[in-house]
Amino acid sequence: MRLYQYDSCPYCYLVKQTIQTLGLTEGKDYILVEASYGTPGREEVMRLGGISQVPFLVDGETKMYESLDIIDYLRNKFT
Repeated sequence: MRLYQYDSCPYCYLVKQTIQTLGLTEGKDYILVEASYGTPGREEVMRLGGISQVPFLVDGETKMYESLDIIDYLRNKFT
């Protein structure tokens, strides 16, 4: 599972807070991908999802952008 994000994004922060609350381990359960403007991560977001927006979660065939949708998805998957 990969979460495309950047540190100053408030919506990304909400998702990362949920990840912490769920006790997930970076490198084992998920990978954070830097996706600020001009990074390879942002280009990958565009290629995979079609729009330049973060947070962007990729979990197998599942791809989603909206922070609240991502949070619901993570809670359903890990609780």
